[in-house]
Amino acid sequence: MSRSSRRPAGRNRRGPGGKPAAKPSRRKPQKTAAPKRNDRPVPGPALAPPGAANPEHAAQILALVRKRRQSPPSMQELARVLRLPPPALARALHDMELAGAIVRVRQDQFALPEDADLVVGTIQLHRDGSAHLLRDLPGEQEFYLSPENTATALPGDRVVARHLRDTPPFRGYQPCGRVIRILKRGTTTAVGTLEKSARFWHVVPDDKHFVHNIYVPAPAPPLHPNQGDKVVVKLGEWKSRHVSPEGEIVEVLGPADKPGIDIESIIRKYDLPVRFPDNVLAEARSFPDTVPPSAARGRQDCRNTLVVTIDPDDARDFDDAIHVEKTRDGWKLTVHIADVSHYVVPGTPLDIEALKRGNSVYLPDRVIPMLPEALSNGLCSLRPDEDRLAFAAFMEISRDGKIRKSRFAKTIIRSAKRLTYKQAFARLQAKPSNAVDHMLHEAWAMASALRKKRFDEGSLDLDFPEVKVWLDDQGRPARLERIENDISHQLIEECMLAANEAVARFFRLTPAAAIHRVHEKPDQAKLDEYRERVQMHGHKVGNLAVRKELTRFLRLLRGKPEEYALKTALLKSLKRASYSPEPAGHYGLAKSDYTHFTSPIRRYADLVVHRVLSDVCGYTKPKGRVPFGEIARHISTTERNAAEAEREAVRLKKFEFFRQQLAKKTGATFRAIILEVRNFGMFIELPDVMAGGLIHVSALGGDFFNFDQARQRFVGRKTRKTYQAGDELEVVVARVDPFKQQLDFAPA
Repeated sequence: MSRSSRRPAGRNRRGPGGKPAAKPSRRKPQKTAAPKRNDRPVPGPALAPPGAANPEHAAQILALVRKRRQSPPSMQELARVLRLPPPALARALHDMELAGAIVRVRQDQFALPEDADLVVGTIQLHRDGSAHLLRDLPGEQEFYLSPENTATALPGDRVVARHLRDTPPFRGYQPCGRVIRILKRGTTTAVGTLEKSARFWHVVPDDKHFVHNIYVPAPAPPLHPNQGDKVVVKLGEWKSRHVSPEGEIVEVLGPADKPGIDIESIIRKYDLPVRFPDNVLAEARSFPDTVPPSAARGRQDCRNTLVVTIDPDDARDFDDAIHVEKTRDGWKLTVHIADVSHYVVPGTPLDIEALKRGNSVYLPDRVIPMLPEALSNGLCSLRPDEDRLAFAAFMEISRDGKIRKSRFAKTIIRSAKRLTYKQAFARLQAKPSNAVDHMLHEAWAMASALRKKRFDEGSLDLDFPEVKVWLDDQGRPARLERIENDISHQLIEECMLAANEAVARFFRLTPAAAIHRVHEKPDQAKLDEYRERVQMHGHKVGNLAVRKELTRFLRLLRGKPEEYALKTALLKSLKRASYSPEPAGHYGLAKSDYTHFTSPIRRYADLVVHRVLSDVCGYTKPKGRVPFGEIARHISTTERNAAEAEREAVRLKKFEFFRQQLAKKTGATFRAIILEVRNFGMFIELPDVMAGGLIHVSALGGDFFNFDQARQRFVGRKTRKTYQAGDELEVVVARVDPFKQQLDFAPA
């Protein structure tokens, strides 16, 4: 099971001119600012995100640009007035433009973006060719770009766009823009399938955002790709949307249908780092295999306390452990988190690489870890019967689920038991027979109180089942397993949420600058749009911008056939959770204070939070001002990239599984629920494997079926058999279109 099942609600759920374009293409075309007491560059890498300019130079440039708002200064004027060395000035201007602090306008002058009616952001492309311009900070409005206004922008590109004030807002609430300059490409390569037309070789990109194929030279040594191979192409300069891009094949992955090539393609497409540099591996191996006795000095010794871990079946990185005991008026909860900050020090090769990666990535056939396995699966992992260093949140929980007190301390622990979710669930379903069982039952009683209080306060119930793709030895999908968000998952989820909230609240009261997990309020117009969709399914709802109405609707939705589809649609209507240096609150969880503290093995955000907490608690001394804003932007990007790669990998493996079923003469049947009936067919959901598709009306054999528009159903002319939303039936796979990523089914 993917570790994403451990993520709390509100997760995220939210980017040379050549042959003429006429050549055929297979594509259809309230904030509370925390004090900045720790805000100076930390020793370490120059971050990938914008904003790496010398702070003094940037301040001087910005002051002069603001002073000259009526007549923007040129580079020559800036050099003359500020007397900065040309290389330093050029670097500062480049980084400031990339960050969106200034923009370059006509005749190479520099102005404030708002003065030139320009905005800077990152492109998020959609399947129809349109895009959104994502801004850097919470609260900044996104811009909509129609397909003809995206120029040659690709997903993840950093661009300058002009605000089209004469164009009506998209759907009434989003301003429209047009890309006028690409500042930095999000990627310089593309992955696709090599094909040959009558005269030209070209690559059909896997990424559906490419509106054209990529023309490449005929295959030549040292690479020897064949038609139909998956290849990696280095993109050349692409200046116009009206001509196809050109490129050069730089890597041949192999035949497109060879097992494992699909995952290799995703790794290249999302530029996921699969190898650690030698100096990083050397540093990870430099630590002893076991925790020395001297490491216990200055730590609270909890090795004689009953502590357990609960994780997925195939997990190897155990970064959290819990201890729960009942008190007279509630419970004591201790959440021990692997003390990664003890090993990964700012500015070291380990830290530089961890920041670059931002997070671990969980694919069906492998994990791409943030830290080398010597740490992630070894010294940092809270393995049973081994001494481990941890950072703990000690909390007192009342019977009504309120966190009454909390404190934080570095600890040394010895986990008594490693449980899987399935094992924990079985123990919770049975009568307790030992100390571990008794603690689990008390932990669930406590988690139930925390959960009830959270939902009473308006937290959104957006938990989903997940599907684990089990692969055979060849890397082919052998089976799909639905993983329920049962009480064992909920138990751990509530413990982690409590610890994250307690740390965030402590930072606010201290106060301390840090990185926060934020989730902004949704746009009213998007919720109104979603409300119309809900009403199409026959649900009567009021204003969903009112939290009570939204939570009431989610309660009513439980167990309904359309629950998964409508919850998924709601997630798309909400804003994407992200990281921010400002404690802007978490809408989905209904929490004003929230951060990420509980997974430092696989998330860099948590590692930063551990360092801040260590400083505040007096275990370490601040090592300088940390660029929280830059780090937050960077890890928000790597998180989004990882999430998209994980989703696409699972989706591809599902399609491969269904292709295998189609190839069998006696393929498996699947339980399906009809979600919606149209005049051309029925949209269905396969709840056991979390997939959907279409049953075309022509596949309804045995009778001629008329479409009853008034009741939204099909009725058999002779048999009077009906098909309508909510009906359950058995289906088989009828057609798989991997290019369009569509599934067709037929009644079994």
